[in-house]
Amino acid sequence: MNYYKTKESNYYSGTRMDVISFLEHGSQKKVLEIGAGGGDSLCFIKENKLAEEVVGVELFELQNSNQSNPLIDKFIHGNIEHESLDLELEYFDVIILADILEHLVDPWKTVEYVSGFLKKGGKIITSLPNIQDFKTMIKIYVKGDFRYREDGVLDKTHLRFFCKKNMIQLLTTNRLEVKSAIPAFKIRQDRNGRKLFNRLTLGLIELYLSIQYIFEVKRIDV
Repeated sequence: MNYYKTKESNYYSGTRMDVISFLEHGSQKKVLEIGAGGGDSLCFIKENKLAEEVVGVELFELQNSNQSNPLIDKFIHGNIEHESLDLELEYFDVIILADILEHLVDPWKTVEYVSGFLKKGGKIITSLPNIQDFKTMIKIYVKGDFRYREDGVLDKTHLRFFCKKNMIQLLTTNRLEVKSAIPAFKIRQDRNGRKLFNRLTLGLIELYLSIQYIFEVKRIDV
């Protein structure tokens, strides 16, 4: 069964302001988003002059979405693991991989592949769910329940699961270096309880409060 086809349309829509917050105004000339969904984030980036050129890649063609919006310079439909992208190497200043890598059979190979489209000195912005989140751990270790769900850390379309240190290992290659790893609750506006508890515990249990991490990764080879 193709579980992607059972998803509600809002699963693929929405503007990822948490990820977009890592873009500096006017400094990113060209942005590529892998797993661009309905194209909402790319449209926001272009509208707000955070990039001069935006390109999206998504597995499915989504009706009544922004995939065909003229603000997007190019939109490709295809499977990043099965098809070669018709894109110029070392062309993009920023590549966005927002909650994509955990859906792939071989995310390590994909990180290596897409980094070839990144300019030297460019950056990848990626987000990944954290299986060490305390609610997920309670479900697994206290309730003995690894039941998959429609979304969240145990989304039934997730093929890979990571703790923070494994995410860093995934994103560290001969030409990539992790520059920052930030829990999403520090950026999002709907995680105030986790923010407060993190402050009260002096950040000592941050690993268990983080449903998701957002990484800024720089291409460092010369």
